[in-house]
Amino acid sequence: MSTLDAKTRGRTAPGRLRALDAYLCRFEPRLLSRVDGAWARAVFVDVGFGEHPWTTLESAEAFRVLQPELTVIGVELEEARALAAQVHAGPRTHFRQGGFELPLSADEPARLVRAMNLLRQGPAERVSDVHHALGRFLLPSGLLVEGSSDPEGSVLTAHLLRRASADGDAPPMREALLFHTDFRNGFAPLLFRDWLPRDLRRRVRPGEPMHTFFQAWMEAWRQAREAGHTSPPDAFRESVTRLGTRLGGVAMDAWLLDSGYLVWRPEGGVSP
Repeated sequence: MSTLDAKTRGRTAPGRLRALDAYLCRFEPRLLSRVDGAWARAVFVDVGFGEHPWTTLESAEAFRVLQPELTVIGVELEEARALAAQVHAGPRTHFRQGGFELPLSADEPARLVRAMNLLRQGPAERVSDVHHALGRFLLPSGLLVEGSSDPEGSVLTAHLLRRASADGDAPPMREALLFHTDFRNGFAPLLFRDWLPRDLRRRVRPGEPMHTFFQAWMEAWRQAREAGHTSPPDAFRESVTRLGTRLGGVAMDAWLLDSGYLVWRPEGGVSP
């Protein structure tokens, strides 16, 4: 156990990260399916799967539609949980005890590392160190996904961090923020504030980029409702469309808007 690691409750629910799986399958198909060179050995790592490996197994099923031979490795800090998950192991599905210093061998580079709902507690200052530690295992252009969701997966936010070069000492680039809701709890932009990644939760204050972002989205949402877009899905779609006209980096893909996703790629990346 490294100084970066901290025990979590480990509670999760089936389906909690399916919206994240769906996004990755649609917008990162080459990352998930690539098999040339070192990518033939590149794995997907699910860090901190908890008491039950439901999310790991669900992701394995989703991603193997794109790459049937994909190796999936579930990592859990508590040894008892890692041992209990072995009943679900198979030729391409492995469960290992470990933390942010991932238990990968030299011939297991990572194409995708996911660490959801692990950093909500503890100091925000450790987040960049965790990103750096996890990013070391990625192949160039590999992706690290780190963030939070509510217990049911109805509201989710995540950093999308890309390893830009072969330099293992370089931290992954903070490429984008991903937001998703299934509208089970209605919709207003501030619905996401409490589920921001740990290092951004206290940055929604005047003078900070996250405050500017939410202020612009709230204004777009109010205007959308005043224009008659009052149902949660309609208000979401219209508010994101209006936000995109006043704030750079907002993805305007129709599937995203219709499915409750917002992706924000500010120029220069997401400010820490």
